[in-house]
Formats: sequence, structure tokens, C-alpha cells
Amino acid sequence: MLIEIKDLYKIYNEGKESEVRALDGVTLHIDRGEFVAIVGQSGSGKSTLMNVLGCLDIPTYGEYHLNGTDVTSLSDKQLAHIRNREIGFIFQGYNLIQELDALENVTLPLIYQGVSVWDREDIAMEALEKVGMAPYIQAKPRQISGGQKQRVAIARALAMEPEVLLFDEPTSALDPEMVGEVLSVMQDLAQEGMTMLVVTHEMAFARDVSSHVVYMNQGVICEEGTPEQVFGNPQKQETQDFLSRFRKN
Repeated sequence: MLIEIKDLYKIYNEGKESEVRALDGVTLHIDRGEFVAIVGQSGSGKSTLMNVLGCLDIPTYGEYHLNGTDVTSLSDKQLAHIRNREIGFIFQGYNLIQELDALENVTLPLIYQGVSVWDREDIAMEALEKVGMAPYIQAKPRQISGGQKQRVAIARALAMEPEVLLFDEPTSALDPEMVGEVLSVMQDLAQEGMTMLVVTHEMAFARDVSSHVVYMNQGVICEEGTPEQVFGNPQKQETQDFLSRFRKN
């Protein structure tokens, strides 16, 4: 098992009248090679869960084991090492360095990893080729489309050879005509067996491509299972209500 979280809580302003339980006792197990789609309304805790899984935030209570390591017991330096070695995080806002071209952006984390100057360019080129961005290696972010920026961001994550890729709403900042090119790259990675978690509002993509669907509401996992189970035969009323809005759209 690659990821195991148990009774995970993320509580803001604990014990105060303004207390918010962004995660309220979440338990989730993810095996290698799974493609997990995390869906739910805005404010349901999806991004908070992703930030905890990506070691960008720490839980208030609970257990989180990544590849056998108890993440909750690590120091800030050790967490940074995990982020640089085992987790590829793709944000909705790309987070590319505007002054660097595509190749330099993908190469940057390899510098932090200590990869030699001779090897890192080859690794970066291979990652850019995988996402169809090899023709744009000298293009800076302002010179390419939103979909192309996101593909460079995916290449940057892939170049690190992570254990898992985390996508937080990777298409929400894109124009509709650019969504497909990013989802196509993600689908190819899923078919290659990459372990991936994606927070998404692209419900058809979650239904058709993922192997494991998690529906969250108010900081709790209300329902999870295969796409056939969650989309085809949801057991909880709140899941049915959420999916009914998707079907109407």
C-alpha cells in the first residue's frame, strides 16, 4: 500500500466558536497504480486533503503513512525531502517561473535534487516529450497557452520520478478548449500505471478514467468505490444529490 491515512483531522481555530473541521476523521487507503478521483462541492475538504497528502500542510490529528513512512512524525526538513523526492504536485495555477523557459522550469527541481548538469537536461527533455511539449522547450510561460503551461507543470513533476502525482483542480484555470489536452495527458499517465490523485470537477473524466472515486462532503468521505459503484449505484443520499446535478449538466 502506497498511501494510508487513518482518522485524519485538520481543525482550524480548534476549541473556539469559529472552529472549522476541514477534515473530520478521514480514513483512506491507496495502492500503487491507482488513479483516485476526489470529487465534491467547493469547501468539502478536497484541497485540504490534497495539501496534507502532499506534505504542504500537517494534520491536527491522525495517521498518515506514505510508502511506509509515518509522515506525521517528520521534521520540516524531512517533509521537504519527501516533497522533493516522492511527491509530484500539480497546482491549478501552474506555478511556473516566468523568467525561465519550459526546459529550465522542468530542470529546476532536478537541481535541488542534486542531479548532474549532464543528466538533468536529458531527464527534463524526456518528460517534456512525454507530455507533448518538446517543440516548446525554449518558450517562456507568457508565450504558451494555459493548457501548454499545465503540461509543462506536469512534465516538471514527472521529471522528479515521484511515487505519486497529486493534481489539485488541474483544469479549473483553463479555457474549455484547453481542458481536453491536459486530461488526455493525465489519461495516458493513468494507463501507464502511474499512481495519481486528482481533485476535479471534471465528472465525466472521473467516471471514465479513474479506478477509485472518493466523494467528500463537509470534511468527511461520504462514499468511495469504483466509478461503477459511485456513479452507477451511489448508496448515500448526499452522493445521489451531488451526482444528480452533474447528470443535469
